Amino acid sequence: MKYEMPVGISRRKLLELSGLGFGSLALNYLLQNHPLLGAVGESAGGLNLYEDLKPRQGHFPAQSKAMIQLFQNGGPSQMELFDPKPELTKRNGLPHPMNVETFQAGNNNVLMASPFEFKRFGQCGMEMSEIIPGLGSVADDLCLIRSMYTEHNNHPEGVNMMQTCKVFPGRPTLGAWVSYGLGTENQNLPAYVVLRDPTGYNSSGKMAWSSGWLPALYQGVEFSSAGTPVHHLNPSIPLPPGAQRDNLDFLAKLNTSHQRQHPKESELEARIQNYELAARMQLAAPQVLDLARESESTKKLYGLDNPVTASYGTRCLMARRLIEAGVRFVQIFPPVASWDHHSDLKVGLRSMCAQTEQPSAALIQDLKSRGLLDQTIVMWTGEFGRLPITQGGSGRDHNRHGFSLLLAGGGFKSGVVYGETDEFGYKAVVNRVGVPDLQATIFHLFGIDHDRLRYPYHGIEETPTDAKVNGAKVVADILKSPPKVESLL
Repeated sequence: MKYEMPVGISRRKLLELSGLGFGSLALNYLLQNHPLLGAVGESAGGLNLYEDLKPRQGHFPAQSKAMIQLFQNGGPSQMELFDPKPELTKRNGLPHPMNVETFQAGNNNVLMASPFEFKRFGQCGMEMSEIIPGLGSVADDLCLIRSMYTEHNNHPEGVNMMQTCKVFPGRPTLGAWVSYGLGTENQNLPAYVVLRDPTGYNSSGKMAWSSGWLPALYQGVEFSSAGTPVHHLNPSIPLPPGAQRDNLDFLAKLNTSHQRQHPKESELEARIQNYELAARMQLAAPQVLDLARESESTKKLYGLDNPVTASYGTRCLMARRLIEAGVRFVQIFPPVASWDHHSDLKVGLRSMCAQTEQPSAALIQDLKSRGLLDQTIVMWTGEFGRLPITQGGSGRDHNRHGFSLLLAGGGFKSGVVYGETDEFGYKAVVNRVGVPDLQATIFHLFGIDHDRLRYPYHGIEETPTDAKVNGAKVVADILKSPPKVESLL
């Protein structure tokens, strides 16, 4: 009896049917340790592996359900915004008493005072710059960390470190890990949404929301704050009524048929889920992202009536609506101009603050007024800080040894300042907080033990913070409810 080769055969099937199947045996051997080829929900080592966005419980009760990351790409200057240094002002123009690590050319070892005054805001009396009065108005809701440090002075590596706890690319970002570990409350929207400046990408581009070697289902999904909110969601050419539904139904039948033939191809399963999610989003996304449903007073709060703040304010308001709709993680990027002020720092900082700080404060106020802030983490941060010495007479170079960031809601203490840099703002010296420590703390508030959430990759059980290498720990002093020892075992 003559055997006829099936039409439309796959490469894997060809290996099974030819050469007595020895090709397939070799392939199976090579792929046997691939993390996505085991049964759904369990790996060979007994780890839970996820391939969907269904909501999941963490390792212990969570204080936070969602997070909005206001990522101020470029390196905002802590001495101008959050970390007043009287000694820097007093010794302006004098040499720095020690050698500082510089990144670019043009640095002079001469101390440069901030051109801005600091004021006390809120009942807590938090000292912040005069050029961020909006953020100052929510000082009583903020946890200001002045003792952050990181591992690299270059933008791509600094961004990677802040997002993944490592300077090199290829690892999952914070948003991807959170989405993987917890899924999402709204099955009609992605777990992880990215809102960037519609005019372009910041440094590092899409690496800042990569899923790395986690399934692609957990990477950030770009929504636009200008024009059509979701790219490629609807056909570019309008179809007759019912045609799109018929197309999707037919595609689902093809996918189901192929899946029956290849039951262990979980990458196919992820692709099918993406198609199904896109179909559901056609109905859900336009409603969630329709800002016309907001009151005029809310639009004004976010600065949508002002051309200077309208673009960033739109992204912040969209973020609130997404969180309100059950999205797990939203990442907002600043104007492409960025916070990278190697020269003309005074002018550049005023411009960036004018565009971003009112909407940032509005987001915190709005979340609080709707009862969402207690269970939503808001983080305002760059990838590193700036040096206390002058670069070119009017700017500051990159500084990995010390910088500041803001946290609000989700279980963080409010109206507090944590940690200190030295007298000039160069190095974190008191209660130092590394990026892995920060992420470990965020995971804790989500009910996740950062050292127990694992994913097998190249024979290693990877974790979000790689705590065994860098000693990442939860910063208990900035939490409203300190972690119980047994919950972290």
